[in-house]
Amino acid sequence: MEKDIKAVLSWFESEPSLWVSIVTGEGRAFCAGADLKAWNDDQKQGTIAEQERVLTSLHGFGAISRRRGSIKPMIAAVNGGAYGGGVEMILNCDLVVASDKAQFALSEVKRGVVAIQGVIPRLAKIAGHQLASELLLLGNTVSANEALTKFRFVNMVVPHSELLPAVINLAQQICQNSPDSVQSTKKGLLLSQSHSYEETVQSHALSLESKRVYNGSNIKEGLKAFVEKRAPVWGNPAKL
Repeated sequence: MEKDIKAVLSWFESEPSLWVSIVTGEGRAFCAGADLKAWNDDQKQGTIAEQERVLTSLHGFGAISRRRGSIKPMIAAVNGGAYGGGVEMILNCDLVVASDKAQFALSEVKRGVVAIQGVIPRLAKIAGHQLASELLLLGNTVSANEALTKFRFVNMVVPHSELLPAVINLAQQICQNSPDSVQSTKKGLLLSQSHSYEETVQSHALSLESKRVYNGSNIKEGLKAFVEKRAPVWGNPAKL
């Protein structure tokens, strides 16, 4: 499945007419995490090389948890249980909408393994050291409302039947904005995670994404539409 997700996301990234992606699960779970039975078999056979796997994994768990270079927004629609690697995937999405039936757990410590595909530094920044420690060191399951109000890695919780309409509505709102501006803004957000304030400003201003904004057709359309008091008609962003 990871290979399939990687292939779909590679296609999404290369297709200029696709501006936003939505990731969700099927059935009762968003993602149950790693296959622990297969992991156990690997341990028995002496074929496990988890440290090397982590170091060589370009995009992390589910081809999403460490996917850092994408400048197109990704929205998680959490339809049910998200455990282990499922939470790692969610925390690398730009917006997270959860069903009121969703549950979350980073229970790796209960199985003798480690949440090592990117969630530890990200959760520490979002929730703070103490709350991140609560999730990671206790390994307990938390509700969607706790993920929203206490741990703060969920943007909104909606009734289960309204999940996909709510997420599609968010995607449509993003698509009402200039794709050049949206992608440049996300570039700035990504830079802020690894650069100082001034470095972020400088690197963002000099980025190819910003250059495309100020030299592209969408900035002209946006300003012209404002003067003419009409909704802008955006074009697909030019390839970088």
